[in-house]
Amino acid sequence: MSWTQDAPDITGLDAPARALLDTLAPVDVPSGAVLFCPGETVKGYVVMLSGQVDVQLIGPNGRDILLYRVAPGQSCIQSTLGLLGGDAYSAEATADGAARLVLIPRDVFFALLDSSPGFRRLVFSAFAERMQSMMQLVENVSFLPVEARLAGLILDRAEGSTLRMTQADMATAIGSAREVVSRRLDKWAKAGIVAQDRGLVRLLNPAALIDLRDKSAM
Repeated sequence: MSWTQDAPDITGLDAPARALLDTLAPVDVPSGAVLFCPGETVKGYVVMLSGQVDVQLIGPNGRDILLYRVAPGQSCIQSTLGLLGGDAYSAEATADGAARLVLIPRDVFFALLDSSPGFRRLVFSAFAERMQSMMQLVENVSFLPVEARLAGLILDRAEGSTLRMTQADMATAIGSAREVVSRRLDKWAKAGIVAQDRGLVRLLNPAALIDLRDKSAM
């Protein structure tokens, strides 16, 4: 079966574009696999079929921040910028769980940009959407206090009343340090807002977290 039939955005492309894409084989990536590192040359445009890839920026001191996540239907701005501008990767991408993807090589990518209006719209629409989310990240890290970012993360990522996430991963996601996250969670636990266990946070008072997120953001 053609993989292009499993990718909603690709299915709507013209027949010649789909035929060219069908010459490419999907790749299965194991959990934790590193797809690219800072300084590496961009190899192609990524189409996610399943799973998720986390793209992180790593600072000189070893701290990292989650720039964005690439799920099916989303683009990797690092790859797009590298292809269009010729720059190397400046971040690191890691598979968060098993993933399946297709890498469109540079020559095929540019051939499709030249020949397929639908593919051009797909690439630049996804690029614009990703840029908007990046601007939101910059705004949050620059102007929102840690309390608002952490409360928002817990509310967004929790499944039911439980968030399964390490403090280190939380710190990466909100652009802070693990020690800072630990202190905030300890404070909230004493106030009865959350309860902590190894690798998870239980929401005891979601309304208080909503208040922390919204009031701190004002």
